[in-house]
Parts: sequence; structure tokens; C-alpha cells
Amino acid sequence: MADQLGARRLSFELRELLLVAIGAVPGALLRWQSGVQLGLPPGGSAGVDLLVNLVGSFILGFLAGPIPRRTSLLLLVGIGFCGCLTTFSSWMLDVAKLIKTGRPAWGLLLVAVSLVLGLLFALGGLSLSRLLFRRSPG
Repeated sequence: MADQLGARRLSFELRELLLVAIGAVPGALLRWQSGVQLGLPPGGSAGVDLLVNLVGSFILGFLAGPIPRRTSLLLLVGIGFCGCLTTFSSWMLDVAKLIKTGRPAWGLLLVAVSLVLGLLFALGGLSLSRLLFRRSPG
């Protein structure tokens, strides 16, 4: 009995790992190509980082809504895709570069704009999800 339970749990964990990995590849490729297609040097720029973070915020907001049977979607899209698409570290590097180059006000503005727009995009995704998957009364 314990062997069956252990094998079942391992199978489920491998399935989860596979879903995250499958979502991670296109997220990472889109993150990379967002800078390449906009003609930016490796490491990107604040604009690209803001863009991908807003897209990720919207998607995660959408996934947080009342979507039926969403566990696989959260693993595939939320953790895999958005986890590789969005970037906290590059965002912080953008802010640090602005501060180091004598533009701390621009760094602070980037933080404020990112937080406000990120919240609005997450709320927009959540609202859309609730609109599309509205539960019928009764």
C-alpha cells in the first residue's frame, strides 16, 4: 500500500514538473525575444522589463479568477510561463542603474509606475476572468 502511494505521488510530482517545464520554455523564449525584437542589447531595458512584467501581472490576475479546474493551468502558465517571462531581478537592476548613473528620481519613478501599473494589470486580468467565468446563481 505504501509503495503504491509513493509511486502515485512520484507520478503526480513528475506530471507537475513536466507542466512547469513545458510552460517555462515559451516564457523564457518570449522574454529573450522581447528584447531582441525591440533591438535592445542583452540585459534589456526598463521599458522591456516593464512590458513583460505587466503582461505577466495580467496573466496571473486572470489565472487567480474563478477558472474551473485550474491547477494544471497554474503550473503550466502561472509558474512555468510567467515565471520565466517576468523578471524581478532585471527590474531591480534597471532601478540600480538609474540610481548609479545619477538619476535616482527616474529610479523611484520606475518603481512607482511598475507597482501601480502592475497592480492595475493584475486587477484587470482578475476582472476579465471573473467576467468570463461568472458563476451562475443557483
